[in-house]
Amino acid sequence: MKTVISVSQGSSEFDYDLETEFLGQSFRVIRTGTDGDLSRAVSLLKSYHDRADAIGLSMVPDHYQVGSVQLEHPDTARLEACIPDKPVTTGAGLRGILQEWAVRHTQSELGHFFDNARVLFMNGQASYRIAKSLSEHTDNLFFADPYMDFGVPRLLTSLKQLETYTSLTARIMFRPAAVKAVETLRHTPLYRLGEGLIQGSLHQAVKDAHVIVANMDDLENFTHKELDGKTIITSRVTEAALDWMRSRKVAMVVDYSPWLQGRPLGVNVMEAMISAALSRTPEQLGADDYLDVIQTLGMEPRILYPNGYRRINRFAFVIHPLSQQYLTKTPPLDWVASVSPPLVMNLVEKAVAYTPPFIYSKVSGIKSPTGDEVEGWLITVGGTPKEIMAHDPEFTYSRLLAAAKLAKKLGAQIMGLGAFTKVVGDAGITVAKRAPLPITTGNSYSASGALWAARDAVKKIGRVHIGKSGKMAGKAMVVGATGAIGSVCARLLAKAVDEIYLAAPEPAKLLALKESIEQETPGAIVHVAGSADRDIEEMDMIVTATSGAGKRILDINKVKPGCVITDVARPLDISAEDVAKRPDVLVIESGEVQLPGDVHMKNIGLPSGIAYACLAETIVLTLEGRFENFTLGRNIEWEKVRDIYKLGLKHGMTLAAISGVNGVFSEEDFERVRVLAAKSDAGEPVEI
Repeated sequence: MKTVISVSQGSSEFDYDLETEFLGQSFRVIRTGTDGDLSRAVSLLKSYHDRADAIGLSMVPDHYQVGSVQLEHPDTARLEACIPDKPVTTGAGLRGILQEWAVRHTQSELGHFFDNARVLFMNGQASYRIAKSLSEHTDNLFFADPYMDFGVPRLLTSLKQLETYTSLTARIMFRPAAVKAVETLRHTPLYRLGEGLIQGSLHQAVKDAHVIVANMDDLENFTHKELDGKTIITSRVTEAALDWMRSRKVAMVVDYSPWLQGRPLGVNVMEAMISAALSRTPEQLGADDYLDVIQTLGMEPRILYPNGYRRINRFAFVIHPLSQQYLTKTPPLDWVASVSPPLVMNLVEKAVAYTPPFIYSKVSGIKSPTGDEVEGWLITVGGTPKEIMAHDPEFTYSRLLAAAKLAKKLGAQIMGLGAFTKVVGDAGITVAKRAPLPITTGNSYSASGALWAARDAVKKIGRVHIGKSGKMAGKAMVVGATGAIGSVCARLLAKAVDEIYLAAPEPAKLLALKESIEQETPGAIVHVAGSADRDIEEMDMIVTATSGAGKRILDINKVKPGCVITDVARPLDISAEDVAKRPDVLVIESGEVQLPGDVHMKNIGLPSGIAYACLAETIVLTLEGRFENFTLGRNIEWEKVRDIYKLGLKHGMTLAAISGVNGVFSEEDFERVRVLAAKSDAGEPVEI
């Protein structure tokens, strides 16, 4: 029987003595903690000399390799020197492999998990292999080494900075005089005065991180306020450690340590056992030796969820003011507007279009029934539709790309484009090619939301029934049918309504769309017209999806009583003044989706927890972990409209309370339209 002894600078509370089989050989493994007493560790090592086939050193620093710098820790070197003729290891060789594999395994298993994540390393030098692996997926790496080594309130923000820091501090890091000087400094009144700031800064860094790489001891001073929802990469996660993380609301743990007989095993112990089993020193072990052992034992990093399955993904979404009036409601511009003539506000509107993107709101609390969660940021670019249309597309592209860089820095894994930013130029294609993260315009869910709302509204008014074919026995029109959203609405309505009318000022495109729909939906009855006016009086349902930007789209006075008009254009095609002319017609603003969970988000002009469909599409993709360019360009695929609708249902999205220009419609509003429409049919006057 071979004997492996682990001498740890940790607590003696966790000592053990066990016998086991390892690589076909019998082993006795003894772990002895010294409670931080280095002299006792030296004595124990000397006493174990004759009994041990290999020795592991636990809770002592490795000799770190950071970039081109080799750091040799004097305490570790002193312990190694106690037994020069026995294999002695801290487990550094195996640890590096397991650490790197933990990252790659998690990224493979969970798909894009670390993309753009903000990762905080409590000890970047000890976790250099992890940092190198994570740098393939994110640039947002932060290292707390200056805090931990010298109490300096500063984070390193790149691998290059970590390497430079290591090269500058290597000569003094472990020298007794330097260590003593740091300890003396820590006890000075000036240092204690600044300690609150230092701790506060580190606590904020933990709070801002998405992933934390640390030993459990490094986290003991943090609470659920900082650790709620975090992912922790660490080792030797026992049930007690899981209980601690559970109380701190940690979302996920990646444990890279090996296990033996139902207990986490120190990497130093495992490497010492490999060394003893193969009769080689740790320096003689090669990649093949490690690979053979890992595969033979079936070792695999553990992905643990202390509080049940919980994954938090991240998104960003670009918004902008829809009019000059929106600017006048935003401090401090509200004060400027109150004392300035229109000419000044026109200049302000032009100036704001040039402002850099900024965070308008953090979004949190969105939770799917699947257990997936998302958080995100609404990022504002300053241009109103008027200003966006007044410049060439490159003007807006540059601002959207600046927003994408900000989104990446925040940790977003996908970014959605809202309002006019999703239709400018080539509708997201150029932005997606240049952006550092996936892009979607949200137009697929906008189309889905339009029909979702229209269908429910028609049912509520109750003037149209479902025919024998299973379709709505009536007529529907799409105004702006050749546009991005309009063409998809037309394709889907053709499957749901007896007759479909397509209106747009582009005859050739209309003919091509008609032909395409008739091929996709055999038996569909499709009519085309250059404008809405010719057939509008016969319609039971109308969808307007133009980019007319204030131009007159249809004459609402000609619309059939009881007609449901779904206005999905932004800005709206139908003004509030026109809506007021026809109380016997229901004009709804489509695209509003109720988000699942307890949503926290600043006001975007909708009731709490409700989002426009383009924003909801970005959130659905984030919940699903579909970090890809989803809806781009003007030719939207109806299959994607169908898919995003199904994914929305999977993740708890529901149609929000249907709203019009004056807010949410009540059941009394639907009844009023139904009664007034009946009066109009009977020739009775309708009070406006």
